[in-house]
Order: sequence, then structure tokens, then C-alpha cells
Amino acid sequence: MPSWSYSSIKTFDQCPKKYFHLKVAKDIKDDPGEAAVYGTEVHEAAELFVKDGTPIPEKFAYMRPIVELLASKPGEKLTEMRLGVKKTDASFEPCGFFDKDVWYRGIVDLLILDGDRAWMIDYKTGKNAKYADMKQLDLMAGALFVKYPDLKVIKSGLAYVVSHEFPKKTHKREHMHKYLGVFEDQLDQLEAAMDNGIWNAKTSPLCGWCPVTTCEHWRPRRK
Repeated sequence: MPSWSYSSIKTFDQCPKKYFHLKVAKDIKDDPGEAAVYGTEVHEAAELFVKDGTPIPEKFAYMRPIVELLASKPGEKLTEMRLGVKKTDASFEPCGFFDKDVWYRGIVDLLILDGDRAWMIDYKTGKNAKYADMKQLDLMAGALFVKYPDLKVIKSGLAYVVSHEFPKKTHKREHMHKYLGVFEDQLDQLEAAMDNGIWNAKTSPLCGWCPVTTCEHWRPRRK
């Protein structure tokens, strides 16, 4: 079973054939588009502001209210924090992000530690929170509970910096295994695909953006 992340299992769920070419055969690259580049710039601006007070550029002025509020919270602030989780027979253990036996990898945009409580934030650049997926927060909360044994409660949120929406969820240590199992069905399907070598293509409105142009479902997207 290969190591995985939220984005990789979402790719598999979207289309196993796409996952195969990007993650297994690695014969096709998915170059970042304008939206991805923009998202990276937003994350960097937020990170630099929280870490050392670097002013938010004017083109990202809309995100100042949210980032300033987060920066004002008490506690130790960690940005772009890489998490690795190793699966054992009995439970889970923390490990390095690039360790050979890493099971799950995740990156927390902002973590604020305050005793046995924490705030965890993931920045989003989407126009609104209509399709917010709280499972991403579940996974990262589970990984944080693995890394910090004394942590009891995590207040998590998806910070939509454009629309100023803030879907939130409270995570508790006693549900750690549940959080790390939110994609159990998809992981079982991925393991089966790895074993039998069958990577069926799925069609969707996103096919026009797929880099696997040899797929029978690919079509040029409308401009």
C-alpha cells in the first residue's frame, strides 16, 4: 500500500486511471495551472505574515481580516507543518514526512498550540465554501493527535480568505482513529487496484482539465 495524502486519495476517488498515470506509472505530469499558482502565493503571504509580520501584499488585501485575527490568537504558532503518520498493528505512530514506512502525509497551514488545546487552520482560495470537505480537517486532526499525545481538543477550520467564510469543526482525542479512517473505503479500493492492476477511468465535468489526454473520456474544455 503506497503512502497517501488527502489530495492523492481525492485524485484516486475522482478517477483511478488519472491516479495511475500520476502516482504509479508517473508517465504524465500535472503541471499547476493559474489557480494553483495563485493559491501557493496566498499561502506564502499568510505564512510570512504569521511568522514574522511581513505585510500582506495589496493584491491579497481581502485576506487581511482573517489572517490578522488568527495571528492575534495566543499560543505557539507553527506554519506549513509537515505531518507523517505510520500505521502499526496496534495503532498509529508519528514519523517523518519522507520516512519509508510513512502511511499518511499531511501539511497543516497553521497550527496554534495552547496547552492541551489547539487551533488548526487550512486556507482556501475558492470563491465560497459550498463544496467544503471537512474530511481534510479530520485527517489532519487525527495526525496531530498522533504527534501530540497530550493534545485533547482541536478547533479546526477551513479559512476561505476570499468569501470570508469559515466552516469549523471541533475534534476530540477519543475519536482519533475515526478521523484517520474517513477514507477507509477509498483506501481499500486503492489497495485492490494496486493488487489487481485495474485502473478504471471515470468520466466527469473535470475531464477537460485532466492531463491524461489519451483517456477515452478526455475532451478539450470549452474556452
